[in-house]
Amino acid sequence: MFISDRMCRELITAGPDLTIGEARALMTEKGIRHLPVVDGDGKLLGIVSDRDLRDAMPSTLLKKADYEQTLARISGHPISEIMTGNPQTIYPYYTIQDCLLIIQKKKVGALPVVDDNGRLQGILSTRDLLKAFVNVMNIDEPGTLLCIVVEEQRGQLKKIVDIITEERISLGSVLVSRHWDTEKRAIFPYLLTNNVINVKKRLLEVGFKLIDPMQWHLEQLPKR
Repeated sequence: MFISDRMCRELITAGPDLTIGEARALMTEKGIRHLPVVDGDGKLLGIVSDRDLRDAMPSTLLKKADYEQTLARISGHPISEIMTGNPQTIYPYYTIQDCLLIIQKKKVGALPVVDDNGRLQGILSTRDLLKAFVNVMNIDEPGTLLCIVVEEQRGQLKKIVDIITEERISLGSVLVSRHWDTEKRAIFPYLLTNNVINVKKRLLEVGFKLIDPMQWHLEQLPKR
């Protein structure tokens, strides 16, 4: 899935001369957490996050008069002084998987999307990524998640899908993950039904091991 299908295109942007006070009011009014900063040609110059704004605010430990005086002085500064210049960007042809890895590595909450000339095309936030995966995995529909432990061999996934299909159960999605035993894998099919007794029975009959998905999660946690 390409991010061009998931990024936000209805952008609220600002010029570098917008004041911190104006940016704060704008972001509060529009309910946004990231404000791209562009020049007159639409080229991305930087980005201001709600964290940037919080970091710029005076300490609440100040006396009221000192706080208000400092706030007034800070609010008049341009956002170019607090924005992240040359932020990490992505292109419309990047995939959702690409963006997940970038967000994990760079520890950012949103990624501006630009064209080859650096002009802003959209923005992709962690919220957009979450919505994309909910849609891809169909987990917004009622169903049951199974965790099936299989040997690291070809054809295992096909056997599972064949059993599910023979039971006339719709498959919402399938994830394959590492297992604590390096010679095995954990397969997570999301079945669009709550009646999974027969499919579980058949999976066990052919030799698969079923465990609680939460057990798999707990076993992956670092041992202390």
